[in-house]
Amino acid sequence: MRIVRTIMAAATGVFLFSCEKTIQVQPEQQAPKLVVEAQIEDGQPPIVVLSSSLNYFTTIDAATLNGSYVHGAKISISDGQKTVPLKEYTVPLAGGFFFYYYSPSQSSPLTTMIGAQGKKYDLRIETGSQVYTSSTTIPMLTKLIDSLWWKPAPDNPDTSKAVLMARVTDPPGYGNYIRYFTSVNGNNFYPGLNSVYDDQIVDGTTYDIQIQQGVARNEKVDFKEYGYFRRGDTVIVKQCNIDKATYDFWRTWEFTYQSIGNPFSTPGKVIGNISNNGLGSFCGYAVQYKRLIIPK
Repeated sequence: MRIVRTIMAAATGVFLFSCEKTIQVQPEQQAPKLVVEAQIEDGQPPIVVLSSSLNYFTTIDAATLNGSYVHGAKISISDGQKTVPLKEYTVPLAGGFFFYYYSPSQSSPLTTMIGAQGKKYDLRIETGSQVYTSSTTIPMLTKLIDSLWWKPAPDNPDTSKAVLMARVTDPPGYGNYIRYFTSVNGNNFYPGLNSVYDDQIVDGTTYDIQIQQGVARNEKVDFKEYGYFRRGDTVIVKQCNIDKATYDFWRTWEFTYQSIGNPFSTPGKVIGNISNNGLGSFCGYAVQYKRLIIPK
């Protein structure tokens, strides 16, 4: 009986081995789509960056990204009273690369567009034979940071670390969305890993919340340091009131970003607001700045 069992096991192994088949997965190649990164803040002109999407398995380097910009597009923006064209600008970067963006010319009042609270803006892009449109609003600045203060980092032996706190007032009525950024010691503004919030829980209240330091998404995040500030830092918080479309875009974008590399994460879809199957978003921001010096 033992011999029979051994023969059966061996036969089963041979059978299973003979059934193995090498599968070659060939990733589907998608035609490039237009990627739109557009925004307008109150007191600032609109900025539009156009690029072509890259396939999932594309090797990404500086040269590839530099070659993905879309040039020569015909772009206009309207606030309902006037429509102005956008022109392409070039900014030299290190290593012989360039950053390209579109914005109105400031040479004449007829070609100037400055964002204002309470206004709706319509974007139109023509490139190749395709037309893409989008709209956004700059809300009124109603959800505000009342004050900032700092505290020593709790349960942390490093006494140079500090946490930043804010007191925020949310006006009554649902639908007040925000996005925040931080700048430390005069450096660039970066959003937090979770930078957008709604008011489902805090509607109509004044509440205290910790503000975590923003991060550069193109750099590796050190989670031992993430969220903290340092004694001696000068911190500027940029809190923006945004509309729901802007909130939905960044909420889904950040969820997808944080799911990368996690095999147990739920698949997500980034909700943009560009027509004609374009990718990306056109976002409006009503901006408040608050500054705090954390003493040494």
